[in-house]
Amino acid sequence: MKKKSTCLILLLTVALLTLHAAAALAEMVAVRNEDVNMRSGPSTSSKVLWRLGQGFPLKVLKRSGQWLQVRDFEGSSGWIHKSVTGKQGHMIVKKRKINIRSAPSTRSKIVAKAGYGVVFKTLEKKKGWVKVRQDGVTGWVSSSLLWGF
Repeated sequence: MKKKSTCLILLLTVALLTLHAAAALAEMVAVRNEDVNMRSGPSTSSKVLWRLGQGFPLKVLKRSGQWLQVRDFEGSSGWIHKSVTGKQGHMIVKKRKINIRSAPSTRSKIVAKAGYGVVFKTLEKKKGWVKVRQDGVTGWVSSSLLWGF
C-alpha cells in the first residue's frame, strides 16, 4: 500500500509541475505591421477596438480559426488575425520612465531613457535583464520594468 501511495504522490507532483510549466510558457506574439486592427470578435466585420503598432507584444488567450484572442500589457483583450503576428520577441515599457543601460547592471552607464508604452525589439535575456533595441538605441533594461517576450 505504501508503494502505491508513493507512486500516486509522484504522479500528482509531475502533473502539477507540468501544468505550472505550461502556464509559465504562455504563447506570446508580436504585431508584424503598423496600424493593425484589434477587434471585438474573430471577424473582419467585428468592431475595431483600437489599432496597434509594429512589435506590440500580446499574450495569446484563445484561438478561433485564423484568429487569436489576445491580451496586452494593460490587461485589455481583443482579437487579431494570426497573419499579422510573428514570433520575434518584443517588450513594452510598463513604467512611467525607465533607464536603458550600457550593460546589465544598475551601475552601468545610462545610454537613453524611455517612457510608458515604448516598444523594443528583444535581443537577449540575462539574469533579470533584457537587451533591447529601438530606433538605433541598444541597451539593457531590468526585466521588471518591461512586459512581453
